[in-house]
Amino acid sequence: MAESVRQLGALMRKEFLLEWRQRYALNGMLLYIVGAVVVCYLSFNARRGQLTPIVWNTLFWIIQLFTAINAIAKSFVQERAGRQLYYYTLASPQQIILSKILYNILLMLVLALLGFVVYAFVMGNPVNDMWLYVVTLLLGSVGFASSLTLVSGIASKAENSATLMAVLSFPIILPLLLMLIKLSKNAIDGLDRSTSWDEVGIVLAVDAIVVTLSWLLFPFLWRS
Repeated sequence: MAESVRQLGALMRKEFLLEWRQRYALNGMLLYIVGAVVVCYLSFNARRGQLTPIVWNTLFWIIQLFTAINAIAKSFVQERAGRQLYYYTLASPQQIILSKILYNILLMLVLALLGFVVYAFVMGNPVNDMWLYVVTLLLGSVGFASSLTLVSGIASKAENSATLMAVLSFPIILPLLLMLIKLSKNAIDGLDRSTSWDEVGIVLAVDAIVVTLSWLLFPFLWRS
């Protein structure tokens, strides 16, 4: 058990080091978020208080969705076949997929929080229940990271991986995105938190199912 935890920590450290050496990827994501927010502001001429909460919320999650796709698409695509074979001799497939999921969750959480700060500063902040909205951001980060990491692993085995990833991720991400929009809308309206427990439970169940499927299915994908 201790050896598995140590290997998992080493794999996550490798992900952080690769990201730090290729800081243009993270900087590109931050630039994408800022650019998308500015474009939304200019397109809708959205001065504070003039944008309806439902449009404000939907635009934010659309930005988060495309940010997640761009940030996580490189999870396996950037790995060369020789490097993957080397990893196979060092750690189990479960540790590899889990390390990438955990790293992408942390990356998405940072991008989501920074994106929300920039978005709220430029477009205004109509959220009444900030605690529930932050919980929704956390659940969304876990869902996007786990789903897109698995899809990235599948797409990396085929040609035109970027196109394949977009096609495969759509039926997985769409139900999750709709639930996140509904849950965050409850936070914006300031509804009683008891009315949102069903949505929280559904999103948690989706996140747990995707992580479990990644744990079970990735070894077969890895051997191919």
